[in-house]
Amino acid sequence: MIILYIIAGVLFVAVLGAIFIYNRLVTLRSRAKEAWSDIDVQLKRRYNLIPNLVGTVKGYAAHERELFEKVTKARTAAMGAGTMKEHSQAENMLSSTLKSLFAVAENYPDLKASANFLELQRELRDTEDKIQAARRFYNGNVRDLNIKIEKFPEKIIASTFAFKKRDFFEIEEPEAKKPVKVDF
Repeated sequence: MIILYIIAGVLFVAVLGAIFIYNRLVTLRSRAKEAWSDIDVQLKRRYNLIPNLVGTVKGYAAHERELFEKVTKARTAAMGAGTMKEHSQAENMLSSTLKSLFAVAENYPDLKASANFLELQRELRDTEDKIQAARRFYNGNVRDLNIKIEKFPEKIIASTFAFKKRDFFEIEEPEAKKPVKVDF
């Protein structure tokens, strides 16, 4: 009889442990989804600002049609991205074309002095900062989920209930990777 109680106790503890692990994995997965929705909100805000920015620049630099088409194409690609890898690639392309747009704006003193352009530029910079913060938050949650899925005994519960690792949202920052040029 004692052996039966010991076996029942061990099974009870094992089931309780599995329930605890499952609930923790659900929590981590939900946090990762919530963090992605934070990024998504900021990306949509950015997408909504871009046509206004292009329209403002277009008023001063109408002959830059090819650049406007690139920005519009990059925006469309970013909005239509499905996977995390596609999102990362599209956002990198969009960031690159926006940098080109701001570089062109440097050639137009009237545009640089325009209150509308300055406000759009400020809003876009603010949105970019929020995207970076949301990206760090998302990647932290994804890291926690992925680690939990890989650890034992969580790996057993995760595979049993089809928990999948998520991809990080990585945006290339070429300026940060270039060596600093020091000239004396």
